[in-house]
Amino acid sequence: MRTAPRLRGGAVARTASLFAGLVVVGAAIVALLESGLGLAPWDVFHLGLAAHGPLTIGTASIAVGLVVLLLAWALGQPPGFGTVANAVVIGAVVDLLRRVPWVARLSSSGLPLRAGLLLLGVALFGLGSALYIGAGLGAGPRDSLMLVLARRTGVRIALVRGGLEVTALTVGWVLGGVVGIGTVAVALLLGPAVETSFRLLVRLRLAEPARALEPAP
Repeated sequence: MRTAPRLRGGAVARTASLFAGLVVVGAAIVALLESGLGLAPWDVFHLGLAAHGPLTIGTASIAVGLVVLLLAWALGQPPGFGTVANAVVIGAVVDLLRRVPWVARLSSSGLPLRAGLLLLGVALFGLGSALYIGAGLGAGPRDSLMLVLARRTGVRIALVRGGLEVTALTVGWVLGGVVGIGTVAVALLLGPAVETSFRLLVRLRLAEPARALEPAP
């Protein structure tokens, strides 16, 4: 049973929404990274992994995405085209944007601008997630895990997402990932940002409402 709103339109429109969402999420991650106020929980994990080998944050994101994809599949959430695209595109966008000189200089900006980057990153993350999940072409690996756990337990998406974020944050911190003041705010706000973006798409009549969750037998 579908647990998230589905965007209206044909295959072309939904494919465009998928890739737009992935690019927006990649930009959101870069905004959070360059704010210097705390990485998103999954990126704390990715940075922790990158600290122990030759991987960049982007390539670590791709590697983790493929592993999570397999786990979600084992729990009953088959990957779609969008699942694989998510695992590859977001990490590639992150590495690409971080090579842009003016983007790299954002981290040395004053506190007001960096605080704005933090809030912008959270908002973009929610919007991008809603766009690519709503495309119905396969949620990203991490969101596939979120959705299958929500479906099997009957727990709200925001609560499931929060639990996953805290777990990734804890493991990433142990591995040496950077945790800042903004990390807690990001962990608490990402789930609600995804839910709020879903509601916005429905209210704008760009998406059909989700069906009610039912616990798996």
